[in-house]
Amino acid sequence: MTAQQREAELAHQRQVFDEFKAAGLALDMSRGKPCAEQLDLSTPMLSLLQSAEDCFDAAGLDCRNYGVIDGIPEAKQLMAHLLDDEPDNVFVFGNASLTAMHDAIARCLDYGCLGSRPWASYDQVSFICPVPGYDRHFAILEQFGIKMLPVTLGPDGPDMDEVERLVASDERVKGIWCVPKYSNPSGITYSDEVVRRLAKMPCAAADFRIFWDNAYCVHHLCAEVERQDQVLDIGIACQEAGTPDRYLKFASTSKITFPGAGVAAMACSTANLAEAKRLCGAQMIGHDKLNQLRHARFLPTADALAEHMNRHATILRPKFQLVQEKLQAGLNGLGIATWTDPHGGYFVSFDGLPGTAKRTVALAREAGVVLTGAGATWPYADDPQDRNIRIAPTMPPLEDLDLALDIFVCCARLAALETLAE
Repeated sequence: MTAQQREAELAHQRQVFDEFKAAGLALDMSRGKPCAEQLDLSTPMLSLLQSAEDCFDAAGLDCRNYGVIDGIPEAKQLMAHLLDDEPDNVFVFGNASLTAMHDAIARCLDYGCLGSRPWASYDQVSFICPVPGYDRHFAILEQFGIKMLPVTLGPDGPDMDEVERLVASDERVKGIWCVPKYSNPSGITYSDEVVRRLAKMPCAAADFRIFWDNAYCVHHLCAEVERQDQVLDIGIACQEAGTPDRYLKFASTSKITFPGAGVAAMACSTANLAEAKRLCGAQMIGHDKLNQLRHARFLPTADALAEHMNRHATILRPKFQLVQEKLQAGLNGLGIATWTDPHGGYFVSFDGLPGTAKRTVALAREAGVVLTGAGATWPYADDPQDRNIRIAPTMPPLEDLDLALDIFVCCARLAALETLAE
């Protein structure tokens, strides 16, 4: 556009924005929460335990009582499906994988890893953080005072040249966050090559750990297997590379059943599992085995799990399709934005012009649409280019999402035009 054309378009977008603002809307796209329709899919699980006899697992254990620190066998089998592992390698925790990851880092800080020096005894330890990434991962590190090292996340995983340089250069670089499948927020899936390089890369720290958060492992948007992303298992890659203790895998049923009442788990090597059980023994006697039993009976096989997730996909697919349609119609070809088109997960990653993300989010809030805060996808909430926004289309009903996306497009155009006018 010429300067005059941009000025006219800016005036038009301000008029459209004022109309949205005057409507007094209250729409929320701030977090990746399941909608009520998705939660309803798991309501039958609540009635599976009706009597005392229902509360015994397959081995005859009374799940109402103390014991079994690492989970009942049926729950281990269920979580093994999510973690691409064997039940014997699985430690079943409480309702949140975030808690399990937080506590795993706390154990590394306090006790070290398999006899190594405790991380807290160093003057400073660092973690590699692929960006854009998950804000709650970053919050854990910030709380513990662990330095965060941003590394660009590309279409097939983190920039491995930079990752390999960092881990080889300093023994105080102790770990990396990975969301390997349908990553938060970009929705990309790691390539086999990236997974193998992570497994075999020379590390200055013998106790380097890959925190493999497989949060969206079965969260496909399509039922057809050929249209679903697949990721090489980090456990297999590490075993082949001779680094069997390097990884800790995490997953939960939070977006499969109930986020507030799910089941979380970790899978790892035999040595890491034995250490975790020993150290956790002072913290707990066992987690909620009744909840484990409900989940195992509700999702007894891999096929049952896949069928349940297909029902989720039927609800989510139109929402993600609508995101693509609205962004294409309102922004495609203007040279002011790019965005991802994932095959699964809960988010779309949006990049506007540098310097426009905070303004876009602020404008949207004025017009009644709450988005994740600009910068949240970077460590310390500091996106150096101020351009990335995480779009979470899962929770609003379709008609509300339609309107929210119209507002978002208007705000993105308005922020871009303001920047170009400066």
